[in-house]
Formats: sequence, structure tokens, C-alpha cells
Amino acid sequence: MVEATPNVVLQVKTLENDGYSALQLGLGDKRAVLSNKPEQGHAAKANTTPKRYIREIRDAEGEYNVGDEVKVDVFAEGEAVDVTGITKGHGYQGNIKKDGQSRGPMAHGSRYHRRPGSLGAVINRVFKGKKLPGRMGNRKRTVQNLKIVRVDTENNVLLIKGNVPGANKSLVTVKNSIKAK
Repeated sequence: MVEATPNVVLQVKTLENDGYSALQLGLGDKRAVLSNKPEQGHAAKANTTPKRYIREIRDAEGEYNVGDEVKVDVFAEGEAVDVTGITKGHGYQGNIKKDGQSRGPMAHGSRYHRRPGSLGAVINRVFKGKKLPGRMGNRKRTVQNLKIVRVDTENNVLLIKGNVPGANKSLVTVKNSIKAK
């Protein structure tokens, strides 16, 4: 279940003026004390308060003007969407948990249990992309081709079938699917 509160169109970017076409959307009001003069002026052009989150949607369908509200009703039931968000962070993890590598034998004096293994032969450096221990999660990921089960326009809620990246109450971006089946 994704709560999709109304977004305000802050700016309409065009191919002639900006070199690409996009909609700049703002979500969540920000107190005037926390925003600077340029942010306040940018929001004033759309007759709204400064927004906490600002995102751009490239090549958005439909005609929108500055100050319009984009609500849940732009989506329909049965439509395929792509959902982008920041995955859950798991902190510093080893190779077995992070990359799914196999462990060594635990008995008979092996002395090789959960280590990363060989870094390569006599090359005297570590190749880029070598799977080593490190921070796991907390990355931007997109899950494609999720189906919308129901659109609740009264409560501004989308019911999406499938896994949505991120922790509970985290910010996600829902777009029309680019590889719709």
C-alpha cells in the first residue's frame, strides 16, 4: 500500500528552454523558516508553500501547468508501474550475507571459515568490482512492472502488487512502466 498525497507542479521544463522535457513536482510542505529565499520564490510562482521533497518526472504524459495538483487518479487499476526508492540499509556486512558467497569448512582445522577468498594471482592489485565486505543496502533501486490492484482516490492510496523498495514510511517514486508487458 502506497500513500500518494497530491503533488504540486512547481515547474514545467520544455525542450526549447531546458533541453529536455520534464515535470518538477513538490511534495510535503516545509516551514518558511527552513527554506531560503530562492526556494520561497520558486514555490511562489506555483502559488504554494516551499516543498520538502522535489522530484523531476521526465517525459510526463498529459498537459500540466505550474500550480496544478497531480493526484492518484492519474493511475488506473491494472496498470503497470515502476517504483523507485532507497532500499533498507543493513550496515557493514561480510561476503556471505552481502554477496551470497559460500563459506569454508567449519571443522578439521581448516582455518578458513567466512573470509572473502583469493583476491587474484600475482597482479598486485584488486580488480574493480571484486566482491568484498562493505556496506549493504541503502541504495536507489527500481522495481519494474508492478501491477496496480486498486486506486483509492478518497484516501489517496495505491494498492500495488509486489515488492516496493525501502523501509516503511520511506519516500518512493511511482511512474508508468517503461517495459510494460
